[in-house]
Amino acid sequence: MPDEIELISDGDGLAVIGDPAAVDRFLRSEGLTSQDLGLHRLKPSLSTAAAAVRAGSELAANSGRWVKLTKESAQLAHKHGLRGSGKTGLDTGALKGNHGQIKGFVEFAKGPSTLLANPALLAGAAGIMAQLAMQQAMDDITDYLATIDQKVDDVLRGQKDAVFADVMGVDLVIEEALTIRDQVGRVSDVTWSKVQATTMTLARTQAYALLQLDALAEKAGHESSVGELATLTKTAESRVHEWLAVLARCVKLQDAIAVLELDRVLDSSPDELDRHRMALRTARTNRLHLITQSTSQLLARMDASAGTANAKVLLHPSASREVVQSSNHVASAVADFHARLGIDHDRPSLEARPWSAAATDVKAKALETGSDGVDAAKRLGTETLDRAKSVTSKLTERALRLRKKEDS
Repeated sequence: MPDEIELISDGDGLAVIGDPAAVDRFLRSEGLTSQDLGLHRLKPSLSTAAAAVRAGSELAANSGRWVKLTKESAQLAHKHGLRGSGKTGLDTGALKGNHGQIKGFVEFAKGPSTLLANPALLAGAAGIMAQLAMQQAMDDITDYLATIDQKVDDVLRGQKDAVFADVMGVDLVIEEALTIRDQVGRVSDVTWSKVQATTMTLARTQAYALLQLDALAEKAGHESSVGELATLTKTAESRVHEWLAVLARCVKLQDAIAVLELDRVLDSSPDELDRHRMALRTARTNRLHLITQSTSQLLARMDASAGTANAKVLLHPSASREVVQSSNHVASAVADFHARLGIDHDRPSLEARPWSAAATDVKAKALETGSDGVDAAKRLGTETLDRAKSVTSKLTERALRLRKKEDS
């Protein structure tokens, strides 16, 4: 019997499913690290129909591993010719090999013995993949929050608005729900009822944080004094760290709710799992788009402030340098934040214009202006002399005519 493994890519991760030994050989041959996909979680959602019973036995016989999609692992989809589906948004395919050797891509098998030929199992596997991707994103954000200078908990505790205090409560509720899920293996009605009430708090907090970033950008856009810009950008440098931390916490908790939500749908309405997975993906993309808009606008205003400061460096050398440095610190904070959330960021670091360079430019312009002035003076002097000579000549001629008239 040939070895066969099946591959699924959803844009965030790659699932490798098949005989445990074959799966392990494939992952080692590609140099990929992975974690358990957790296919056993799909068994309770299967009905008692004969086809489902057969699928359940296939689940027991196969292993599933999940690989986070990176630039390297993403190339596997192209390398092995996975084929996309507009209906599910997934790329799927099968690899076969003899005697433990995975040879290459073959047409995705559609026979009844193929595990993923069952739409319900394919949807279930994709749902679990989405959960693993979100859990990975949550881990990345947790690492981010641990490395920034101002811890998000300190930020929240330092705020007087009750909204921020509520976020701390939301965090506790969701952490408790995740712990129960890990212990029980599902999300019960009681657990889900607690989690449902937290979504509005997170949405309100995210909106508030975005408004604070927009306000910082607005102030920077209206200020032209280099001294005031230095004060403003220095304040923004610390404030931006704080509000990015708040946004990161919101994104993490929203991802956690999505993980619980997929479990809930898998348990109560498995037929809707695939559509729900894609809807959650769209909703997350929309949330990140709003965050990107605000942070990009802030960066644009910071860059404009740096440009204003560089243009006035001759008169305000120290303040101009501070503006550029603070703008770069803000950009660095935003870049780190974007990277942890998977947002593209390509803003280069700005350089403060040296005072000597500005002075040299001013001197060159002064010399150029002075040279032009000398030339203009020379031209004016020549023109004046010519006019004077012309007038003198005319007066002389007139005087001669009058003298001749008097003599006659």
